[in-house]
Parts: sequence; structure tokens; C-alpha cells
Amino acid sequence: PSSGLPAATRGTYAGVAAKADHLVALGVTAVELMPVHAFDWQDAPDGRVNYWGYSPLSYFAPHPGYAGGGDPTAVLDQFRDMVRALHRAGLRVILDVVYNHTAEAGPDGPTVSWRGFDEAAYYLLDEDFGLYRDFTGCGNTFNANHPVTRRLISDSLRHWVRNCHVDGFRFDLAAAMARGDDGEPLARPPVLWAIDTDPFLAGTRLVAEAWDAGGLQLVGDFPGQRFAAWNGPYRDTVRRFFKGDEGVIEELMARIVGSPDLFAANGGRPSSSINFVTAHDGFTLRDLVSYEHKHNLENGEDNRDGSDHNLSWHSGTEGPTDDSRINALRARRQRNFLTLLFFSHGTPMLLAGDEWGQSRQGNNNPWCLDNERNWLDWELADQNADLLCFVRGLSALANGLPLLTTDHYWTATSPERPGEISWHGLQPGRPDWRPASRHLAYELAPPAGDEHVLVLLNAEERVCIFEPATPPADTTWHLIVDTGAAATDGCAPAGTSLAKIEGPIEVPSHTVMVLVSRA
Repeated sequence: PSSGLPAATRGTYAGVAAKADHLVALGVTAVELMPVHAFDWQDAPDGRVNYWGYSPLSYFAPHPGYAGGGDPTAVLDQFRDMVRALHRAGLRVILDVVYNHTAEAGPDGPTVSWRGFDEAAYYLLDEDFGLYRDFTGCGNTFNANHPVTRRLISDSLRHWVRNCHVDGFRFDLAAAMARGDDGEPLARPPVLWAIDTDPFLAGTRLVAEAWDAGGLQLVGDFPGQRFAAWNGPYRDTVRRFFKGDEGVIEELMARIVGSPDLFAANGGRPSSSINFVTAHDGFTLRDLVSYEHKHNLENGEDNRDGSDHNLSWHSGTEGPTDDSRINALRARRQRNFLTLLFFSHGTPMLLAGDEWGQSRQGNNNPWCLDNERNWLDWELADQNADLLCFVRGLSALANGLPLLTTDHYWTATSPERPGEISWHGLQPGRPDWRPASRHLAYELAPPAGDEHVLVLLNAEERVCIFEPATPPADTTWHLIVDTGAAATDGCAPAGTSLAKIEGPIEVPSHTVMVLVSRA
């Protein structure tokens, strides 16, 4: 209701198209839609609906509930109209596709089609007991590597590219697609290599959620050569660092530079790492700094659903508070996460609503709620206009730095030669790798002689005084991001600065600063 759109347009394909300007202003280049394959909206606890759409009924039809009513045959046209509108705005369209399970669920689920056609072909079954193998947490696992099912998946992907003009796919629980008939991972899963090498999909963006609910983790080891991957280790390491955990500095360094330890060995590039701090499942950014425990009773499952591994810190008290000190810390910590996200190498992903600090009141899995837990609150764009302005500024700054937008791994400075990245601590060239360390600095030095960038990270409970590295000849450091300042004052427009910096720099606790070298 807060969107300002007519009631018939809210929550529809046309509604997405109507908000393209907001996405462009954020510096977004691609929109990843949650599932739009026709799904079973009734597959939910009593009194609730399957709001997120992870319960597919058809891999070829757009979900009719997202159309604006009227003639059912117009659903496809409305979907394509949305894609055209987003393309005109310069935005690519990536679909979240669910080829790991279906709406037929377990033995007690509905029989829709696949189960009746050929249960053993479409699902992974335990040959001894005839039970469904469940590596998805949804009652069944699609037998993606069976020849018939593999053809269905390939035909589906081609349909969405050829007939609907989408630009890419994000594969939900994609590790499940690597399992064979016996449920064990295959070294060369036929379906994934078929997708990877399909000439018709050559121009599309392929992104894997490279794990499944059965514990199979393939981040950095996902079959194929074209798949990027949601970088769960990036999310976890950054969360641990900013909540003050010990022993994370060395891993944080690897995540900042695009995770070559995960991706480079298999021919990946920095763009292969989809860096994120929050996603649709889990806490929003606001809740990440406001809650330490999930609050999911509204979902109707006695708070059993959703992850308990949130790596969150509530900043002083659980949930909403009138304490101005805690609220200021929460606002600063949100800016910390966003700054590091945009100044890390890789492909940054932003959860819709985080740009204005949306909360789900601590619910980390509101998949079945058609209410304010999921609806975007567009009034926050005005109420938290300072944060929205900060995010837009970060995006513009990062997009304007050549070293962040190049797609090759940086070389590190060593005694033998200068590199594109140098690591520092409180003193230049001396990062503090002790387990108790909660501060780090790094300097980006483009080989073409462009501005150097110095990022100072302080997750300590105390002020840290950094002695900055010497800037290039005839330049001085200029502060362009200061998360400790008010958001409206903490991010300089491109080409300007907040202050000229000479000498040691005091970085307050739980603060990030970014400096550039300028004449």
C-alpha cells in the first residue's frame, strides 16, 4: 500500500516495471526476481500462503497471481512487458529458478503431474524403501540428471530466454542438481554441464546457490565453468568481523579480494563471487544489527523454522529500543556492512529494502506471510532518506573506481614488487593478524595511475588510530566515506570529499572510513 501504485498494480509484473527508476537511481544493473514460475500458493501452514514461491507447479508458465487479472492468456504478455520495461531502463532480469524440488512434496503431498507421469524418473528415490530422498527440506528432490528431467530443465531455460527474453538465472539449492540417482554427488553432473555448454544460453548470466539442505557445499567447487555463486563464506566472514568475533582477519582479507581461494582454481574470476551480507532468507540488514535470535512465531511453526546460525549482534538490546546510543550504533553498523560490500572485489548483491533499513521484526524466514513482514515499505524512502542517499553514493563511488570494476584478481604488494592491493594495520604494511584483532586497512593502487583508495575498518570497542600509508607523490588523502558521521554527511558525492586528511587518523569504534589520494 505504501508504494503509491494502484491496488491492481501492486505485487504484479507491472508493479516491478513501475519502480525501475528507483533501481536505476541505486546504481543497480540487474534485478534478481524471486520465483516467477507458476507455483502452489496454498503450500503453506493453515491460514498462510506460499508467499515466496518456492513450490513450483510448472517450469514454463509465469505465475498468474503476479499478473493484473483479466484474460489468463495475457499473463505471458504481462511478464514480457515487465522484462521490456526493465530492459529499456538498462536493467537485466535474472530469474530465481527452483529445479531442485517441486510442489508435489513428500508422500503426503499432492499429485500434480510428475509423480503421476513417472515418479522414479522425476524424483530421487531410495531403492530399498521407495521413499523420497530429501536434500531440499521440501519433501522431495528433483532427479535433475535423469535424461528426461535434464531435457525438461534445458527446454525450460531456453523457453525463458527465447520467448521471455530474460538475461540469466539463479539456481536455488543448486548443489542438489549435482546429485545422481543414489543421492551422491556426481563428479560431472550432466544437467549442469548441459546448461554450462548450451550455446543458446551462452549470453546468459548463471548463478548458483551452491549448497543444499543435505549439507552438500560446492561454493568454489561448483561443476561447470560459467557459474557464478552466492558467496556464503563472504556473508559469514563479514558478519563475524563486524560482530567482533576473533580470528577472522585472514579470511576477511580473502573475501575482500574476490575469494580467489574459492574460485580461482576452477577458472573463476572476481565476478564469479556474488558478495552479499543479506538475502531474502535470513535477517534483513536492519535486523542483523537489532536481533540475536529469530522471532518466527508468526509463521505458525512454533519458531522451529529458519536458521539459528545468524551471526548477528543486536548492538546492546534485543529488538526495538528508544535508546539513542544503541540506535546510533545500529545505524553506523548498517553503513559499515554496506561500505565493505561495495568496496570488496566481486559482484555485490543488495537485498531490496536494505537501502532504507527495512525490518521484519526479527523474522528470518517469513516465506508464508502476505503482510508487512514481506511488503516493501516505500515510506521508509522518506523516513530513512539519509540511508538511501548513502547507498546511492556508495554505489556511484564504487562504480567509478576502475580497480573495483575490473574482472581480474588483484596482485598483493610484496617485498619484491608493488601490487594492486597493500595490506595495513595501525601502521603501514603491518596488518595485525592476531586472533584478537578486529581492525584492518587496505590500499588499492590502480596501475594506470588513478586515485589510490585506502579503506580503514575498525570493529573494535575502542578508537583506533591508523597511521596511513604515504599517498602517491603530490597528493594527499581525502576522506570520501565516514560511517561514523550522519548518513547524509558520511558519503561524499563522486569527485568531492568530506575532508582533507594529514597525519594519523582517529577511527571511532565500529566505524569504517574510505580515503582517496588527490592533488
